[in-house]
Amino acid sequence: MPAKTLPAKAPPIRSPKIGFVSLGCPKALVDSERILTQLKVEGYQIVPSYDRADVVVVNTCGFIESAVKESLDAIGEALAENGKVIVTGCLGKRPETIREAHPEVLAITGPQDYASVMGAVHAALPPRHDPFTDLLPSPRRRKKDEGMIEGVGLKLTPRHYAYLKISEGCNHRCSFCIIPSLRGDLVSRPVDDVLREAEKLVMGGVKELLVVSQDTSAYGVDAQYAARRWRDRDYATRLSGLARGLGELGVWTRLHYVYPYPHVDEVIPLMAEGKLLPYLDLPLQHASPRILKLMKRPAAAEKQLERILRWRTICPELTIRSTFIVGFPGETEADFEQLLDFIDAAELDRVGAFAYSPVAGARANELPDPVPESLKQERLARFMALQAEISAEKLARKVGTVQKVLIDAIDGELAIGRSMADAPEIDGTVQVQDGAARRLKPGQFADIAILGADEHDLYGRLATSGSKAANLEG
Repeated sequence: MPAKTLPAKAPPIRSPKIGFVSLGCPKALVDSERILTQLKVEGYQIVPSYDRADVVVVNTCGFIESAVKESLDAIGEALAENGKVIVTGCLGKRPETIREAHPEVLAITGPQDYASVMGAVHAALPPRHDPFTDLLPSPRRRKKDEGMIEGVGLKLTPRHYAYLKISEGCNHRCSFCIIPSLRGDLVSRPVDDVLREAEKLVMGGVKELLVVSQDTSAYGVDAQYAARRWRDRDYATRLSGLARGLGELGVWTRLHYVYPYPHVDEVIPLMAEGKLLPYLDLPLQHASPRILKLMKRPAAAEKQLERILRWRTICPELTIRSTFIVGFPGETEADFEQLLDFIDAAELDRVGAFAYSPVAGARANELPDPVPESLKQERLARFMALQAEISAEKLARKVGTVQKVLIDAIDGELAIGRSMADAPEIDGTVQVQDGAARRLKPGQFADIAILGADEHDLYGRLATSGSKAANLEG
């Protein structure tokens, strides 16, 4: 009887591999997370190197010229190392700029255009799975997918914090900014959608939510502040309603890109009650009413200091960070001195400043009386020197206190974390000198006794039981 021969085993289907480069702000990072999630849902494998990828997607930034250069350089590097590149993001709104520098890119799409990105990927590298039987990764695969959170998708941040984008676009037409031409007018997400996403993030292990948008204070104006239901309660689609809902989740919630409109007053009591972190990221940009008018900023300078001082009476622990532009066209020495006086009086905790540079397509380029580059840099140095003094003095007041800290990383013998006053990547850190010895881990809360400070960071050790609970379960 002849021996049976078994049929040859079919070779395993090779998953198509995608390399991904994400540039730009936290809003763009959320776009990257959504694209990557869809890629994984469709069976694509995300790889960390050019040589392992079949195609590379580059999510670009196009806000200022330095960001444009960085994006073009990243595209060029991907082309040199891989050869097959799809471009998306803000710079995708200027395809002629990309094609002029890199005519060989496979496709170009704009920001938030997830369908076009996926279409370009499909054209260059068709998915290999059966869409009728494999629409979603299996639960077992999901557990192995680092960064995947059930019901939300892939996160590019460390597992213990996440950006929560509440809207797209912006209704303002600031003369130095081209964001509306890149991302369109304000489109707010329904508040119940945002709260459900936040709830799933928390269930997935996130301990800090960072609320981002182009204008967080304007949230819901396009939806006429419509009420939506979540957890058997109605919440208005507006900043105060969203803040009340997020305050029910029991995690750190940090508000970014908040314009100082009067209704922001409504969220300060929630910070005083511990429902939100006592932290506001206010992009003030200047303090001279004349320059703010040239910038076409939506907030009145004379009200900014008054409002900040009133907020601090309600919530003394309030941390305020802001960004400013020096050397804007037409800025006189008197205008700049007015900005310095404001910084001195407001005692802002965290400040970033930039010397004005023209942005292609911005109306500010047409303004008269440009400030010479040397004078811009001189003013920037004076501004940052003053702010360094203010920051060092404010941080020195925290020496001898105990601060609740969220640990981000272990670096040798140190644990690197952040207090309530510190947003990731843009603010300072708390360096815990005995962090490794005390077995602190990323994503863990701990009470830290502050022993020292400089103009940026705090230094300390795990607090003893006599001063406060030494370790908090996160």
